[in-house]
Amino acid sequence: MKTLRDIPHLDGVKVLLRADFNVPVKNGAVVDDFRIRAALPTVDFLRGKGATVILVSHLEDNDGGNLTLQPIADQLKKLGQPVTFIKDYKKAYEIIEAGSLELGARRVFLMENLRFFEGEKKNDPKFAKELASLADIYVNDAFPVCHREHASIVGVPKLLPSYVGFQLEKEVANLSRAFNPAHPFLFILGGAKFETKLPLLAKFLDIADQIFVGGALANDLFKAKGFEIGQSLISKTGIDLSAFIKSPKLLLPVDIINQEGVSKAADSLSLTDKIMDDGPKTLQMLKEKISAAKFILWNGPLGMYEGGYKQPTLELAKIIGEATAGTSGVVSIVGGGDTLAAIEELQNQDKFTFVSTGGGAMLDFLAKGTLPGIEALEESGD
Repeated sequence: MKTLRDIPHLDGVKVLLRADFNVPVKNGAVVDDFRIRAALPTVDFLRGKGATVILVSHLEDNDGGNLTLQPIADQLKKLGQPVTFIKDYKKAYEIIEAGSLELGARRVFLMENLRFFEGEKKNDPKFAKELASLADIYVNDAFPVCHREHASIVGVPKLLPSYVGFQLEKEVANLSRAFNPAHPFLFILGGAKFETKLPLLAKFLDIADQIFVGGALANDLFKAKGFEIGQSLISKTGIDLSAFIKSPKLLLPVDIINQEGVSKAADSLSLTDKIMDDGPKTLQMLKEKISAAKFILWNGPLGMYEGGYKQPTLELAKIIGEATAGTSGVVSIVGGGDTLAAIEELQNQDKFTFVSTGGGAMLDFLAKGTLPGIEALEESGD
C-alpha cells in the first residue's frame, strides 16, 4: 500500500478521506470520540500540506439504523477542525469547489452518512463514481470497515490514486505482530457469535502458547465438554468443537457469575442458571497467565457488557494495562467494541502497546491476514 508520505504533492489537492466515525451518540451528542481522535493525525497532515479534506463515513445506532453525522461535525469542531457539514450530496461539488478556492483555506468538509444511499452497501459503481468525482485522490483511514465490500471502501480505489492513512497503517503494522509474536503468547478471546470467531480460534491454536476463551463463546465449549449450561447463550448453529476441547492450549473460565450475581464453579451449574460473566477465580487465573506472558492479544468482553456485567472485563483491562506499563517488555494489543468501551471507561489507553479501532475488522484481519479494503488499496493504480 502507498502511504501518505508517497503522495507527490498535496497543495491545492482535494482528498476524499474515508474515516470511521461510527461512534456512540446519545441525545444528539458524541459520548466516546476515540475513533474520531484516531483519524485526526491523518486529517492534520493533509491540511498541513495544503489539501482540502473531504471526510466520508457512516453512523449507526445500536439497532443498525442510520443516523445523521451532524453530531460528528459538532465533535470535530470541538476538536479544533474547521468543518463544513454537507447534508445535500447534490450540492457537494459546488460547495467544495467554492471552499477550495478560498485563499489558504485548507478546508475540511464532512459529508452526510454514506449509508443513507443504497449504492454504498451495494458497491454500486455509479455511487462510487459520484464519490470519486469530488476529489483528486483517495485515502482510506477506516480500518473498522475494511472488511466490508462497500463503494467507499473497494469501489473508489479503482477510480482514484489511493493511499493508506496513518491509523490504518498503524492497524496493519501492529496487528501483524500477532503472526510472529514474542513468546509466551497469550490470546484472550471473549464476546459472542462463536461461528464468526471459529477460523480465528483455529488459526491461533497453532500460533499462541495458550488461548483463553471467555464470555458467551465459552458456553459452547462448556457444552461440548458435557457441562450443564442451563439457560446460557449458545450459538444457534451446531459446531463441532471436539478438536478444540482436546487442545492443551485451551483455557476456559473456572468459575462464572449467574443471573443472580452468584459465583459458581463452571462445572456445577443447574438447569435454571444463566451464565452472565466470568468469576473471580477465573480473573485470578488470568492474572497469573498474564504475568508470565510476553505477548498478549485480547478481543471481546468476559461477560454481557452492554447488560451491565462489566466488572470482570474492567478488571482484566486493568491487569493487562498494568502488565504492559511495567518494565517487563510485555506487548499488549487489544480491540473490539466492548473492549474499547472498558478501556475508555478506565481512561487507560496509554497503558497498552496498541489499541485497535476495529471490532469485526480486527478479527477478520487476524484470521485472514488481509481485508477487502486493504486489497483495494494494494491494487489501486496511479
